[in-house]
Amino acid sequence: MAGRSSNVLSLDRACELARTGDIWVFRGHSGADRAIRGLTNAPVNHVGMAVVVDDLPPMLFHAELGRSLLDLWTGTHQRGVQLHDMRDAVLQWGHRYGQRGWMRQLEGPVGAEQEDGALRAVARLDGTPFPSTARLTGRWLWGRTPAPPWREAQGGGAALETAYCAEVVALAYEEMGLLPRHRRAGWYDPGRFWSGDDLRLAPGFRLGGEIEVALPPAPGTAPVPIDVAPPGRWERIGHAARRLTRRRRP
Repeated sequence: MAGRSSNVLSLDRACELARTGDIWVFRGHSGADRAIRGLTNAPVNHVGMAVVVDDLPPMLFHAELGRSLLDLWTGTHQRGVQLHDMRDAVLQWGHRYGQRGWMRQLEGPVGAEQEDGALRAVARLDGTPFPSTARLTGRWLWGRTPAPPWREAQGGGAALETAYCAEVVALAYEEMGLLPRHRRAGWYDPGRFWSGDDLRLAPGFRLGGEIEVALPPAPGTAPVPIDVAPPGRWERIGHAARRLTRRRRP
C-alpha cells in the first residue's frame, strides 16, 4: 500500500472501460479515514460500484456525507446513498477529499440480469441517509453475527433506515445475483472489496486486481459540480433508467 501501483490508468480511460459492477475503492489520510480503516482492519475506507446503462455516461453508486454533487437518480442534492457521474465523483474524492482511488473490474458475463439488479438497488437505496458514527460501529459489529435463516427466503428486501458505502455495494451485488443473501449487509466493510480479502462471487464471476487511477491536475481547490454542465445530458438519466427497468420487467 505504501508505494505506487505499477498498474495505472488515466481517469478518462478508466471511465471508458467501466461497466456495471466494477468496484472502486479509496484510501485517504484524514482522521475519519484512519478511524474507519482501524475499526475495520482494512486498507481502504470507501467503496463504490459502477453503473453503466446503455449509452449513458458511466456512474458511481455509493454513500457519502457530502451533497455537493448532483444525484442523477433524483435530480437533487442529497446526503447518503447517491448516484453520481463517475468522473466527477472520482475527481471529488481525489481532489477535494485527498484520496487515492483504485478500480477493480468485474470479470464475467454481465448482462441484462445484472444491469436490472443494479437499477433495482439504486431505486431501493438512493436517498437512504448515512448512519451516525455510533450506529455505523454497531452495524459493523452486529454484521459479524450470523443472519437469521429466514433472511434468504425473504430476499433481504426490507427497507433500510440508514446505509453506508460497503453495505450499499453489497446489497447491489445481492440484487445482481453476485453475492449470497445469507450474510447481514453489515458484515461488509470497504476492505471486503479489496483483493486481499478474497471475496467470493457467484460462479462465473470474479473481481480483478486493483488498478490505480491517475487523476488530471486539479483546476482549482474543488472539482466543478456536474450540475453546472449543459442541461439535458443529465435530465434523461433517471427517466432512461426507469424505462429500461420497465422494459425488462417480465
